[in-house]
Amino acid sequence: MRRREFLAAALALKADSASAKTKGEWRNKQPGMAYRQLGKTGYMISEMVMGGNTISPRNFDHVLAAIDMGLNYLDTAPAYGNGQSELGYAEVLKRRKRDTFFINSKVSLWDINRNRLYADIFKSLDETEQKRLRGLALEEIARRQVDAPEYFLSYFNGQRDELDSAALSNVMAAQYGHRIDRQKNYRQLVIESVEQTLRRLGTDHLDLLMCPHGANTPYEVLNHDEIFEAFERLKKAGKVRHLGLSSHTDPGGLLEAAVKAKPYSAVMVAYNMVNSSYVDGAMKAAHKAGLGVISMKSARPFNFRPPRQTPPEHMARLNAAVPGDLKPMQKAYLWNLRNPNLTAAISEMVTMEHVKENVPLAGAKGKAG
Repeated sequence: MRRREFLAAALALKADSASAKTKGEWRNKQPGMAYRQLGKTGYMISEMVMGGNTISPRNFDHVLAAIDMGLNYLDTAPAYGNGQSELGYAEVLKRRKRDTFFINSKVSLWDINRNRLYADIFKSLDETEQKRLRGLALEEIARRQVDAPEYFLSYFNGQRDELDSAALSNVMAAQYGHRIDRQKNYRQLVIESVEQTLRRLGTDHLDLLMCPHGANTPYEVLNHDEIFEAFERLKKAGKVRHLGLSSHTDPGGLLEAAVKAKPYSAVMVAYNMVNSSYVDGAMKAAHKAGLGVISMKSARPFNFRPPRQTPPEHMARLNAAVPGDLKPMQKAYLWNLRNPNLTAAISEMVTMEHVKENVPLAGAKGKAG
């Protein structure tokens, strides 16, 4: 009873959800569930959405339960389980009507392939040139303060390596970019990735395509029109409806870049109580520009994987902001949903227990179940 009371009090502090009369594309609309509009897409999505990293053909029953509770947005990517996530959602598509939910996938190979191509070129250069390029890349990271302690939170192993590789690729582009076949590696790669995704999912279109998947720098978004060319071709063929991007690193910078790059309709970025001061301004500008914003890694700073531990001061701050007998992850999601410039929070719900704990966080104010 006390936990339900704490949840009801926390729900009351969320930002306003969309009115049931709001014009937009509604799916799986259920009483008691709160929805917000995903920017220019017009999609009315549940405030909590389903992360797909652990979905597989053997682990999807909890997705069906979440949908039955009113959740209506599923996220996946080719990289998740090496295609297993998309195959798992294919099982969901066999059991629930396609128009029950919105589905998003990504182009996981885009940034990996770009960095690999530049790494091969880098290896062919002499030591003096390598040192010069490395220095320029580090200077750019330092100038943008991308690796500031409470901004760069290192959500996964290899995140810093990804940032360094992307920065190196960026500084190499002006002098060595002509060595790369842009149509093949930046445009055709997107098209082929989407075709493979659709086959794995067993559907004929994506409601949202994210590319880059895990962008590390604004440069990747603002200097590769081939992504937009591929998107337009896929959109005309009816295979994708809207374009987005995702980013763990420099979320503020990537939000700003997405506003400048007009084709984007939505973004998914790492956003939480710890890094919020670096991101809030850019998020407000993105919302004003009509971009839908989904937060990821909302709870990770309060649930780091061993051997990392949450700093006591971070936990104290969270408990002060969201008091009561709720789990830290629930408090973190609820804190995010107080932001009126945020559309939804994504949760990697692995089990039925996670669904029962986290989907109710998208409940309408005053309705805690």
